Amino acid sequence: MGSSFSCCDSEKVDQGLGGGNSSWRMYTYKELHAATNGFHDDNKLGEGGFGSVYWGKTTDGLQIAVKKLKAMNYKAEMEFAVEVEVLARLRHKNLLGLRGYCVGTDQRLIVYDYMPNLSLLSHLHGHFASEALLDWKTRMKIALGSAEGILYLHQEVSPHIIHRDIKASNVLLDSDFEPLVADFGFAKLIPEGVSHMTTRVKGTLGYLAPEYAMWGKVSESCDVFSYGILLLELMTGRKPIERLPGGAKRTISEWVNITINKDRFKDLADRKLKGQLNWKEFEQVMHLAIMCVQTEAEKRPTIKQVVDCLKGLMADAGNYNKVPLLMTIPSVRSYDNNTNEDRRHQPASKEFHGGGGDDQESFDYGVFSAIEEQRIIREYPYNNNNKQPPNFW
Repeated sequence: MGSSFSCCDSEKVDQGLGGGNSSWRMYTYKELHAATNGFHDDNKLGEGGFGSVYWGKTTDGLQIAVKKLKAMNYKAEMEFAVEVEVLARLRHKNLLGLRGYCVGTDQRLIVYDYMPNLSLLSHLHGHFASEALLDWKTRMKIALGSAEGILYLHQEVSPHIIHRDIKASNVLLDSDFEPLVADFGFAKLIPEGVSHMTTRVKGTLGYLAPEYAMWGKVSESCDVFSYGILLLELMTGRKPIERLPGGAKRTISEWVNITINKDRFKDLADRKLKGQLNWKEFEQVMHLAIMCVQTEAEKRPTIKQVVDCLKGLMADAGNYNKVPLLMTIPSVRSYDNNTNEDRRHQPASKEFHGGGGDDQESFDYGVFSAIEEQRIIREYPYNNNNKQPPNFW
């Protein structure tokens, strides 16, 4: 590897940081090379447009995940800088914080804590899905914890941060299935007093708010929309976009509408739950998700209201009168069946990621991919349809 081994000195720095840690450090390339067994394929957790993520173990026994950027172009450099800057600001139990990083002439690496249960995506749609490890209480914990992490970004850190890529693969799960929101490469820092900005569209198809996908208008409400899709996914076990026979594609919102219109409420629940859930809670969470994915941003709740609603629901499961009758989702068809692009509005520039391009049968597993099980087991410690709903906030 030549001179790359001296890309940075090892130095500990006291900083606020997610997941309960209180410091991060600068690693040498040599340390990370050794920890990941030379970035061996057997240690690879995931791979995407940015590069690859590897499992590793430091000399003091700490399990880590190392993101190694594939190419050092301007775009990759900017995303690396944004992610490190954002991560170093964060300190919340539901945000994946910075363990460290390494910077050299031709190397950029970010180090995180390793999450034993990988991502939410791996449990909903990946190789863990058949094990049905997400019972109802666990799903509620994931719903609340993810929302609390986003709330910290929107209201508790300064400047406020819009994540811009909330999705199942970016919700990681620790050994107790506590969720940690991850991957801040697309994050946008919002100056004080600014409510929204117009910017290049980045994110993952199926999770993008309409005003952002079509016009590049980004605000905290865009994260709420993405969270709403995530919540629908968590409750139903369906993918944000699914391929139908004949090649057509259908969004999860469209499927929810169809199912509600057929008066098949119980068919909304993920079959892997096998009916073992609190149906009243389920109904209310579905209402909440539907409110979050309203096409008009001003009709969506804030993430603070989402958190308050979930906390109230979990604290008082018998209080059912706060939520209106189940309604369908007033929506526009945002994606063309053939191209997944909006037919009417084409922003000057878009950058989408997620799986195999246009094929939504393949998904981007984010920081921690669902890979072959034998590679993970080794020694890891987890073995009126258009009528708007009433405003009840």
